[in-house]
Amino acid sequence: MQLKKNPKADLAKQSGLFFAIGFAAISGFTLWGFEAKTYNEGNPNYYIDDKIVVCEEPDPIIELPTPEMPQQAPPPQLVQEIEVVHGTDPVDEVPIGSTDPSDPTPPALPESIPVVEDENPEIVVPFAVIEDKPLFQECKNVPRSEQMSCFKEHLDKHVKNNFRYPQAALDMGIEGRVNVSFRINTDGTISILGVRGTDRILEDEAKRIISTIPKLIPGKQRNKPTAVTFAYPINFKLSH
Repeated sequence: MQLKKNPKADLAKQSGLFFAIGFAAISGFTLWGFEAKTYNEGNPNYYIDDKIVVCEEPDPIIELPTPEMPQQAPPPQLVQEIEVVHGTDPVDEVPIGSTDPSDPTPPALPESIPVVEDENPEIVVPFAVIEDKPLFQECKNVPRSEQMSCFKEHLDKHVKNNFRYPQAALDMGIEGRVNVSFRINTDGTISILGVRGTDRILEDEAKRIISTIPKLIPGKQRNKPTAVTFAYPINFKLSH
């Protein structure tokens, strides 16, 4: 049996029509794909526009440290030092005239200021260089070459005879050395100039011992009674 083509069923004649329909359909889908937008429902801050991804985030918050206020230094305090001058002589007031600015006359100045000179200035000489040493009464007739040794001998004897260890220092176990500086005045009396030691209790006792020295024969410089300074150490030591 021989097959024959039906002219009405020949699809080759309609291939151009089919191609045009398919091309139009593909072009339409392609154009729709470019114009379509895709949304992300999970995070509304992100979305996709065509092929460009845009990420929107809130601006970061930067916390600046609070600046510390500079501390103002306290205002300087003014300290006023007052020098006290001890004396028994009254101060003479010298008139200087009127201080009225309307008075054209200048203030009158004194013609001269009297200068008072001390006719008998006190001279104080160290014990080592005084010509005639101050003496205890027991050393009155010793030669000049033996005056120093005699004075020290009787001073040591006086300290030993009048020495008392303070009870407060005994209770606290205080011991040490105290240097006493004193002056033998022109009348033979004793004036304490200063004490320096390891404790106030011992200093007071050393001062008391020296203050009980009897009246001495004053020292002399050029046969004139002269004040003499002397330093003496007293050791306070506990026997263990």
